[in-house]
Amino acid sequence: MAFYAVRYSYSDDPRLDEIRPEHRAFLGGLVDQGVLLASGPYVDVKPASALLIFRAGSADEVRSLLEDDPFQQHGLVAGIDVTEWNPVIGVFADQL
Repeated sequence: MAFYAVRYSYSDDPRLDEIRPEHRAFLGGLVDQGVLLASGPYVDVKPASALLIFRAGSADEVRSLLEDDPFQQHGLVAGIDVTEWNPVIGVFADQL
């Protein structure tokens, strides 16, 4: 299993606030499954975006998991960048 850093860029759509509770519940389910380790929005960044840290078998697996995200299903994600990440220091490195 490898770590993956995902950058979500959001569309400029007022429905983000409306759908956010469903989005967070979905992400909470991924935490419960043990595949999502951390998630949160970048602060004061335009366009609005977030970082998600996954532990998974492949980048395609991460993309597949995220297809069910309500934000994606409602067309609120403008871009997704999934990159394998190699933590060498810190709490994530200790999990290797």
